[in-house]
Amino acid sequence: MNNIKAKKKFGQNFLKDESVLIKIIQSMPHNNNHIVEIGPGLGDLTKKLVKCKDVTAYEVDRDLYSILQTEFSDELKSNKLKIILGDVLEKWNENSSLYNSRYDLIANLPYYIATNIILNSFNDNNCENIIVMIQKEVADKFTAQCGDKEYSSLSVITQLISKQARTLIVVPPISFDPPPKVDSSVIYIQKDMDKELDFDFNKFLKVCFSQPRKKLSKNLSTAYNKAMINSIFDELNIKESARPHEVDASLYSHIYTKVKQNGRNESYTND
Repeated sequence: MNNIKAKKKFGQNFLKDESVLIKIIQSMPHNNNHIVEIGPGLGDLTKKLVKCKDVTAYEVDRDLYSILQTEFSDELKSNKLKIILGDVLEKWNENSSLYNSRYDLIANLPYYIATNIILNSFNDNNCENIIVMIQKEVADKFTAQCGDKEYSSLSVITQLISKQARTLIVVPPISFDPPPKVDSSVIYIQKDMDKELDFDFNKFLKVCFSQPRKKLSKNLSTAYNKAMINSIFDELNIKESARPHEVDASLYSHIYTKVKQNGRNESYTND
């Protein structure tokens, strides 16, 4: 198995650090949820996961898929493991969920699609807990708090959709083969299963954080009527000088609700 070379086009970096694998397993919530793994690679994490629960794994690399079929032949026969060949983002487009009942996503994600995978898991009503290894810079954006320099639209979305979001461990490049050029982090996000976000909220946040160093009101005025924005800020007691990273997630939700309400009035909308 160790003779296979990582493919750059699939963003492959195989995790080899046993201590990190153990930390991931120890962080798993105690529940009856199924496990979904994305990008099992050579199966190092998969070996530990199948000892705990039944697993459905999605692998896009046909060569790795073949290796995994041989390596996990017993688990496949006993239905402890199911491996699906294909692009997981396409699978999400075909179905609203990666599994037909409640599951936890546990995986070492390819950097190049990690953000999209996490955002898709937020919208997947069957996904409850997310324990994933991603690029540290991106991880910090998901877990940042209001006022942090890393605070971004991803931070706002995460706070509004989750009960908790935190970094479990920072992982250096030496823990992988081949080693990436940057540090990685394992993050844990527990979703609030009673919450979901409006599809257009993501577009709204992109406007809010379009120029992070500028005033939030100025960013919003590029897409919405300035008088309306000023009125909303007054109503919510938000300083006109506030920067995007200085406004907490709940306020973004309130701003969006009012923009959406007022947007129905033609006198408030920009052409």
